[in-house]
Amino acid sequence: MLSDKVLDNLPHEIRRRIEPYVEAVQLMTATKNPKVLKSMGPSGVRGLILQRGKQGVPTKMPSNHEVYFDWTYPNDQPEMRELYTRAKEQQWNGDDLPWHIDVDPENPEKPIIPRHFMDYDALRGRGIKLTDLEERRLNSSVAAWMLSQFLHGEQGALFAAAQVTEAVQFFDGKLYGATQVVDEGRHVEVFHRYLDSKMNKLYQINDNLFVIIDALIQDSRWDVKFLGMQIMVEGLALGAFGTLYQMTGEPMLKQLLKMVIQDEARHVHYGVIALRDHFRQELTDRERREREDWAFEVALLMRNRFLSFEVYEEWFEHKLTRKEWAQFVTDSPGFAIFRQVMFKRLVPNLREIGLLSDRIRPHYERAGLMQYAGGASATQLSGDQMLAELDAA
Repeated sequence: MLSDKVLDNLPHEIRRRIEPYVEAVQLMTATKNPKVLKSMGPSGVRGLILQRGKQGVPTKMPSNHEVYFDWTYPNDQPEMRELYTRAKEQQWNGDDLPWHIDVDPENPEKPIIPRHFMDYDALRGRGIKLTDLEERRLNSSVAAWMLSQFLHGEQGALFAAAQVTEAVQFFDGKLYGATQVVDEGRHVEVFHRYLDSKMNKLYQINDNLFVIIDALIQDSRWDVKFLGMQIMVEGLALGAFGTLYQMTGEPMLKQLLKMVIQDEARHVHYGVIALRDHFRQELTDRERREREDWAFEVALLMRNRFLSFEVYEEWFEHKLTRKEWAQFVTDSPGFAIFRQVMFKRLVPNLREIGLLSDRIRPHYERAGLMQYAGGASATQLSGDQMLAELDAA
């Protein structure tokens, strides 16, 4: 393993080439639970080292899970049936969004993200001075990167929702799952249309997001697919959507996010209902511990590694090291708020489904995430309530 001291003494061009691989090895070797490493390791190799999501060709992922049929069609989950009814009533058409609005990603009067989202004083402290126009363009790039990751995550959610609808063991869950597949298809449609017609830019999938999606699609366990997509990815995305909804001054994007947030709140609610009793009553202690460790590792992956290196490679690869960029992003006000709100939505749901035991709590405490454990879970907060909170803040 190359230390930071060794890396610091390498010529910049050599360091630039090998640093991503060093980070990938460090990330995978930091996983302590061997079962989690066995589950995530192959995806880590494909995503972080082989970079399968950035080869310019479709990615083929083998899938292996049991399809669960019930020929008696029971009404087995009233809470899921109520969600199914609500989802049918709340369907919307992406064509009805105000696509006629002209969007200029560099317009300071209607910024997609505010100027202070990035800490430009810190950048100047590292010897990089950007003009006002360059700062607006960098903000536009960061916004396009974020929306691109939302799009890629929604495609992963589309496929995972289809798999889970096959595999889930509640018939009412299958009915609700069908509405989520439609929701996710609509989200892919509107995010891609916004990026294509308003931003004119699409970034490749972040390596760490690829690892998570790759691991979920290929895992044969329905409840792990649920945990990873419904609770982790969708839960964190819900927080991110809410933050961007609050921050943006661009009315078209604000309306798009408003509609997506209402859908996503139902999706996370569904995940909590499906996993709550299953994790608490059906799993062995060993199985529950493995899922606790898996969720914690994914939480750290999302918190520590989602650092927009794709923007770095476009803008600053020959001016900053990856480590300097990572520190700049971590300290920037906008990303700090994103992390806070994302975990404010996630950690209460982990508590609700029984994955915050006394054994795992100290790990979340050391990571600074236990401060969110007392918040409202998805079963206690509808999309309308969430939007009302965001509008009132």
